[in-house]
Amino acid sequence: GLRVTVLLTSSLMVLGAGLRCVPVSDLEIRKKLIHGGQLLNGLAGPTVMNAAPFLSTTWFSPDERATATAIASLLNYLGCAGAFLVGPLVVPPPNGTAHLLAQSNTQHIKDRIEAVLYAEFGMVSLIFSAALAYFPSRPPFPPSVAAASQRLSYRRSFCRLLSNFRFLMIALAYAIPLGVFSGWSGVLDLILTPIHVSQVDAGWIGFWSIVGGCVVGIAMARFADFIRGMLKFILLLLLSGATLASTWFTLTCLTTVTHLPLTTATLYTSCILLGIFLNSSVPIFFELFVETVYPVPEGISCGVVTFLSNVFMGVLLFFLTFYHTEFSWFNWCLPGSCLLSLLLILCFRESYDRLYLDVVVSV
Repeated sequence: GLRVTVLLTSSLMVLGAGLRCVPVSDLEIRKKLIHGGQLLNGLAGPTVMNAAPFLSTTWFSPDERATATAIASLLNYLGCAGAFLVGPLVVPPPNGTAHLLAQSNTQHIKDRIEAVLYAEFGMVSLIFSAALAYFPSRPPFPPSVAAASQRLSYRRSFCRLLSNFRFLMIALAYAIPLGVFSGWSGVLDLILTPIHVSQVDAGWIGFWSIVGGCVVGIAMARFADFIRGMLKFILLLLLSGATLASTWFTLTCLTTVTHLPLTTATLYTSCILLGIFLNSSVPIFFELFVETVYPVPEGISCGVVTFLSNVFMGVLLFFLTFYHTEFSWFNWCLPGSCLLSLLLILCFRESYDRLYLDVVVSV
């Protein structure tokens, strides 16, 4: 149930954030504690990323599920948006070697990093306390037939997923562009540095792209609740926009070849549009996964695609460790991944097994 899972997840987050705050003077021990804390935080990640469709099915009726999935999944992205601002605004960057070597400047940066770590520990402790006080596993009565129906076992679920070609198609359509975009946005300040964009501006670009994606994603999900059976059409619109926006950004960065105007306005617009189109597609993808493979449990299907997305992100960042002096290849991965995803969605034949069960059995 949700209560046990959320309590376990939040306790791992508390323990992980606490390990990063242990005041140890030995830097080697401190490094191991930080790595251990990050590992525990990473173990808690799948619940945060995958529980939204299960939460919406358990608690909400069929005409509210897509909206609930969007809110639950995209609130996680708002935390990422906040991270884009907290770093540059709270922790000052070392401006040049002379300042970096100054003991007072180094100590000031260290103190600000400590403040961020303590603040994060306080926030996750508050979340854990709230979940411990009140977080029920399910409502007194199931809101739909699908919420009360029996699901497949873990073993049968994985066999069903691996043998379902249509699921593998949309899983790759989700995992490739979202994994590439996650890796790209994580090093956005490095990508924009060669074209003379500061890390503060890069942080604001990342912030507004995520916030815009959350707003548009919730609006699209509400539209999907009103007009059912339109998930594929919505994804085609969003991925077409993402392909165009990523191509615009990539060509803009090649200003010496394309001679496109390279201004702050064009960078902001292209990056923010890209984030809006890709981030807002997440809840629509989640709902389509669940509808396609029902009665496979929501957590398993969404967990598999999230794992694949992290694999693609990890592979991309692995190559970045070898080819980090020039980023044009990294930028071209964005439109390529979006175009591939668009082609996969075009070839995908949609079905709504869960919705069919709710409508037919209810009638």
